[in-house]
Amino acid sequence: MPEVIQIYDDRLRAIVSPSASLEKLATGAVHSEGPVYIREDDSVVWSDAHGNRLLRWSPTDNVTVLRDRSDYQSGNYRDLEGRIVACSSGLRAIIRREDDGEWKVLVDSYDGKRLNSPNDLVVKSDGTIWFTDPPYGITEPNQGYGGEQEQPGCYVYRFDPVTGEIYPVVTDMVRPNGLAFSPDESLLYVSDTAAFNIPGGPHHIRAYEVVDGRQVKNSREFAVIEPGQPDGFRVDEHGNVFTSSKDSVQVFAPDGTLLGKILVPETSTNLTFGGKERDSLSGTLRERLFITAGHSLYAINLNTRGVQL
Repeated sequence: MPEVIQIYDDRLRAIVSPSASLEKLATGAVHSEGPVYIREDDSVVWSDAHGNRLLRWSPTDNVTVLRDRSDYQSGNYRDLEGRIVACSSGLRAIIRREDDGEWKVLVDSYDGKRLNSPNDLVVKSDGTIWFTDPPYGITEPNQGYGGEQEQPGCYVYRFDPVTGEIYPVVTDMVRPNGLAFSPDESLLYVSDTAAFNIPGGPHHIRAYEVVDGRQVKNSREFAVIEPGQPDGFRVDEHGNVFTSSKDSVQVFAPDGTLLGKILVPETSTNLTFGGKERDSLSGTLRERLFITAGHSLYAINLNTRGVQL
């Protein structure tokens, strides 16, 4: 069997077994992105971002199409009530799937101007939605409907869906893309993927200290990701960062050390934790890492758990 796990630091052995295998669950998307795990029915919902569809995989139903013309949905997450909230690069908005199955626009502007094209998002424990707003849905023909950029830059926003309050929290990045909080929400990690179409642009993850749950300060470079871009990423219960890259999911310790790689045969774009499998020896639930990459959806068993909803 081809090698899957590359170990650079022995701390990785406690996170994923060196003999773990990567399973391809589904394929056929134009460009897989933004997976979110639905624990109630052990399914994964993810975006065919360039195919303008929303897909669902489950062990019983395999792959079904949830939305055909998804308005270029990208990142997906769940709010405190379990509803899917998502970035719509086409509508240039944050949207939410209501209990009746309809999709509602939550916010599409700041300071009287349209957003660029929201790309990825996370929901904080207080219910606020933090999202990145690069211009890819405007500049890339297969990621949105085009248009003119109205915002003066590409920011990370904090949005309160209860009050409607929205404001930028990160304004010093070129092309903010993926984001995640540390387990205690004291740090916000944000990736910059400007190198995707700006020669010499950054391709790293930055860490920001969170202040009073509402602002950030003291930006620092956490890790440079190569080859490729740190598109989307997630954090486990111990603060380890699992990030997409061109050749793998790269795993970093909280101190920024690259522990190793989970090799993926297609370029990984994003990932999420989940799973209902029970370990045959201990009987405890075993977490899985679901990975969107290229045209496909993959999964691998882990010895750690994620912190996202």
